[in-house]
Amino acid sequence: MINNDDVWRDVFVTGLKNAHAVEHQALALMDRQIDRARNFMEVAEKLKAHRLETEQQISRLEQILSGLDESPSGLKDAAMSMSGNMAALGHTFAEDEILKNAFANFAFENYEVAAYKGLIVLAEHGGYSVALDPLNASLDEEARMAAWVDQSLPALTEKFLMLKRAGENPSR
Repeated sequence: MINNDDVWRDVFVTGLKNAHAVEHQALALMDRQIDRARNFMEVAEKLKAHRLETEQQISRLEQILSGLDESPSGLKDAAMSMSGNMAALGHTFAEDEILKNAFANFAFENYEVAAYKGLIVLAEHGGYSVALDPLNASLDEEARMAAWVDQSLPALTEKFLMLKRAGENPSR
């Protein structure tokens, strides 16, 4: 017979490992974008700052997992890092690379917000109160980044068009 507490723990641990892998994917995506955002330094600077937050998020997830006598999935981390690199690479050939990256970032950041919200529900109802502060800190960081991407999209689009009209390469 399956113990419901075991099911809850399994779902929580799986979610933590998935979030850890997603954060590794985020690092890969940001690294590629930072290197290529030459005409959009405001984007590069924001991505650099969020990259530092992402490293902290990874550390928080590792601490939570360690407290549960678990460890991240190296296979998931590697697969998601590779996936992030491939996704970012796919946009490099686009004439509107910076816009495609912004659209992808909007979706990605909101996905991370949803993932952390789910983990918080699992932690609250599963009795993992020690995980709440670190998960809420990560949720706040992701929500701020999602809001920034959303708010910056109009100005980014206008700058893209201005550069294109001036005959410059606006894709980066």
